[in-house]
Amino acid sequence: MTRYTVHVRDEWLTVPCRDSSYTIQWLGLEALKRYIKNKPDNGGIKSVKDVSFIARRCQGQGLLDGDDTIEDVLEDNDFVELVIEGDTMSPDFIPSQPGTSRLTTTYREPEDYIFLDGNSLTSTDLVNLGRGLYKIKLTQEAQNKVMQSRELLDTIVKENRVVYGITTGFGKFARTVIPVSKLKELQENLVRSHSAGVGSPLSPERTRMLLALRINVLAKGHSGVSLETLHAMIEAFNASCLSFVPEKGTVGASGDLAPLSHLALGLMGEGKMWSPKSGWADAKYVLEAHGLKPISLRPKEGLALINGTQMITSLGAEAVERAQAIARQADIVAALTLEVLKGTTKAFDSDIHVLRPHPGQTKVALRFRSLLDSDHHPSEIAESHRFCDRVQDAYTMRCCPQVHGVVNDTINFVKDIINTEINSATDNPMVFSERGETISGGNFHGEYPAKALDYLAIGVHELASISERRIERLCNPSLSELPAFLVNEGGLNSGFMIAHCTAAALVSENKVLCHPSSVDSLSTSAATEDHVSMGGWAARKALRVVEHVEQVLSIELLAACQGIEFLRPLRTTTPLEKVTTLCAPWSSRGLRTVSCPQTSKLSIDCCWTRRCGMSQSPTSRSTIWSTSLNPAPSPRRPSHWSPQHLQGNEFASSDAE
Repeated sequence: MTRYTVHVRDEWLTVPCRDSSYTIQWLGLEALKRYIKNKPDNGGIKSVKDVSFIARRCQGQGLLDGDDTIEDVLEDNDFVELVIEGDTMSPDFIPSQPGTSRLTTTYREPEDYIFLDGNSLTSTDLVNLGRGLYKIKLTQEAQNKVMQSRELLDTIVKENRVVYGITTGFGKFARTVIPVSKLKELQENLVRSHSAGVGSPLSPERTRMLLALRINVLAKGHSGVSLETLHAMIEAFNASCLSFVPEKGTVGASGDLAPLSHLALGLMGEGKMWSPKSGWADAKYVLEAHGLKPISLRPKEGLALINGTQMITSLGAEAVERAQAIARQADIVAALTLEVLKGTTKAFDSDIHVLRPHPGQTKVALRFRSLLDSDHHPSEIAESHRFCDRVQDAYTMRCCPQVHGVVNDTINFVKDIINTEINSATDNPMVFSERGETISGGNFHGEYPAKALDYLAIGVHELASISERRIERLCNPSLSELPAFLVNEGGLNSGFMIAHCTAAALVSENKVLCHPSSVDSLSTSAATEDHVSMGGWAARKALRVVEHVEQVLSIELLAACQGIEFLRPLRTTTPLEKVTTLCAPWSSRGLRTVSCPQTSKLSIDCCWTRRCGMSQSPTSRSTIWSTSLNPAPSPRRPSHWSPQHLQGNEFASSDAE
């Protein structure tokens, strides 16, 4: 027999259905009958038949027609919101946010697995887990370590030893010994009391990353969590049953207590949860709809679930992966702008950069040579001004290897720290089963990822800062020798006038966001936690800075593609011509119709979906750039994986190694 979960005002009701040919109207009436049974005053409803209501599917927020049959519009165990005419929307119902989640519209249960051992997860793996590309399994070695550490915890409890967080209170109450009979209640109360975050919930992708990372840390076997609890967390992850985790509330020491508590609360069957099947609903119903049971906490397990830097680190992993991707694209966009402005490639000569051999600078110069200076596919635009009297270009073009280069080196530095943090035990106290003891320490302090992500924001912002100046050069006719604001019939059309203003506004916002959050510290927990990292804000604002960089570079891409049309019929190099095809055709008014947000999304999607390779001779000043049909190899990717080709949207450059 099929069944459906219907939300009426403040109640979630399970409605069995013997015949799926019944209508949505029937389902609503059945739910209302069950609702009034639970209310002493019938919920103010005199007669169910006289009630008018609308039904909405929780997943996707689609309105349901009362005359449609259930089998035509719902799936078994689906969730439905019923709104009675005259009522306001239920205050505890959290609508989905269209466009914010890849999982909501395109999620398909993955077939491949990543095996976690607590030691080898990478930021790339974590982002892929967040995007729903893999499920999780534990290695046998990790399972053995988890069981050994749990055995030690059970021994401590059995022997009535006084150990922080296991048989005592927390923080200021560390000296309060708790009776064995109340140890389970202690852990549950810990999670409930610490679930005090505020703000919008993390997106499903980011919550998946958070849950996956917490599982990876627990798999190291130094937290004392039971294998049963860890398997329950993995089952929830694999079903994409994701807790409501507010984005604000962590000070980054002792770990990300508030966000991780909300994560654990949903797994306990309390609070709210989201899944692709249900949308947002009460956690106990979401778990039940997926055949899962709430976790039952044993001694120390509540503390093990909430103590660590996983929110800072998971958001940081996304930030650094996106930063690395947009840094590669920045070189391509800048090269296209240089072509439009008829710049020279002399500043990218390999001999210049050998004299200042920073790794990032050398790679960026190589990419520019690969894109602009090749006998294999010469640029007609470059040939047209080869013998002009211009000696050198403005810094925004000439100094790209130096400016973009240090951004690349910054990203690599931060990525190393994030990858170390991803595979670090950040619990307290730490359980050492081989030594037969637990030791209190400070691995939960988020200073490492906090400082690194502040550095990332400062570094990657420079891509937007220099890009905005190139947009100015493209739009200014005295600098570009092109029509003002890249549009015909100036005055009648404003062209890129306000697009440039948007870029300037984003760069200005970034200047404020780049102020380091980790220089601040406020004492908490009655001065027990008297120095904190503020890493949660460092991670969130780093993501925002990266997003702004993506948007500014998208505006530059649009402007450069617009500008190059004024140089027709001359053509640029083959790879850069490929880039120009990414933007929409010209409209009748001589202005590209694609919007800046569309281009930003396009560049991000191309970046994640396609990476092009470069083949070159490191000692050559003139290199051959070629697109590769195969993405960069990944040790995580199964051998039968095949790329979903983008029909020509190969425009994100690789490291050119």
